[in-house]
Amino acid sequence: MSNLILIILMAVGGVAVALQPSINARLAEKTGYLQAATISFAVGTLVLLLISLSTHQGSFRRIAEASWWQLSGGIFGAFFVTMTIIGVPRIGTTAVLALTIVSQLAAGLLMDHYGLLGMRGIPIDFKRGLGVVLLLVGVTLICRR
Repeated sequence: MSNLILIILMAVGGVAVALQPSINARLAEKTGYLQAATISFAVGTLVLLLISLSTHQGSFRRIAEASWWQLSGGIFGAFFVTMTIIGVPRIGTTAVLALTIVSQLAAGLLMDHYGLLGMRGIPIDFKRGLGVVLLLVGVTLICRR
């Protein structure tokens, strides 16, 4: 896959991430927020299962070799989706996404710095730190009413 295609797909993914909380929040009006999160994950799981089985790439056979923490991503995803469903109607899509982005970048900055989860370490420098601080200022402006 070329970098251009990857960049385009990441941009489409960003739009999808912006749409998902509002779609799920509207579903929650009919079903409840935990039920909406469950439905969202069930539909996503079904789609991914069908794609996984049809592409013949990778295998589920070695799942038993994975450490417990390598299987924990779904817990974090479930928490995130549930929080967006609760947050969007109360503080708005923009505030939820802004808080999400700055939180992800701050966590990523620390994860890179300490080389967490076996990734290579990338030290925090002034530019990277300032970028996150400026984004935090932006989030403050967005969330202020």
